[in-house]
Amino acid sequence: MTGFGKVTAELPAKKVTVEIKALNSKQLDISTRIPPVYKEKEMELRSLLLQTVERGKIELNIQVENIGKDIPTQINVAAVESYYNQIKTIADGMKMELPQDWFQVLLRLPDVIKAEVAELEESEWIVVRTTVEDAIKQLQDFRRQEGEMLFHLFEKKIANIDHLLTEVEQYEGERIEKIKARIIDNLEKVAEKDYDKNRFEQEMIYYIEKLDINEEKSRLKNHLTYFLTTIKDETSPGKKLGFIAQEIGREVNTLGSKSNHVEMQKIVVQMKDELEQIKEQVLNVL
Repeated sequence: MTGFGKVTAELPAKKVTVEIKALNSKQLDISTRIPPVYKEKEMELRSLLLQTVERGKIELNIQVENIGKDIPTQINVAAVESYYNQIKTIADGMKMELPQDWFQVLLRLPDVIKAEVAELEESEWIVVRTTVEDAIKQLQDFRRQEGEMLFHLFEKKIANIDHLLTEVEQYEGERIEKIKARIIDNLEKVAEKDYDKNRFEQEMIYYIEKLDINEEKSRLKNHLTYFLTTIKDETSPGKKLGFIAQEIGREVNTLGSKSNHVEMQKIVVQMKDELEQIKEQVLNVL
């Protein structure tokens, strides 16, 4: 289920911003972007996310902005000297002009400026962890709102399929008569002699039983009820709803293959359309 949470906290010398994003995923997949000073606490943060967000592709991003005194820095003299000598050697060998402003060139090179990473104080970590927890609460509130919207959507789609199922009944009698008339018509065209009426009735009964859809209708009705019951009664029904949607699809497909009636096939297509929308949104349910 998608979601987003963002919380900012201010410390005496820095501002910490925590962002958490969640995207759909069958499993829990956590990725983090954490400043070096908090790296030692990464496993604690992952454990916190594991206990609270349950499932999804989770991105945790912690940004730090210094608002107090600057972080102490040092110039790496050995690196500056090494870069200086290398540049002179290359310039002499290639007969190139040396830089006019050595400091502007050298201070931009990698590892010349080193920032001292201060040790993490417990009081600061308490604030950062609380900020992460607040961002997780925002994420959960976002998910809860989306869940309520999805619940109403599922109720509507399930009700639509149930209503379409009742529309099938009006065509069942007509469907059987059409099948029977078609068989009799074909027999009259090909049969040179009179056929056994009793045997014909037996074959008709067998054939019509194979096309009977009462069991499919009953199972489909039960699956629709079970879908709604699962949403209301279970805490994390996402995977189960996916399985139930598959069972609904099987019954709808069987109805379509047995229908042998244009109007019934149109109803089946409408059922499939409603079901496809359910399957798309089930992926958003935990």
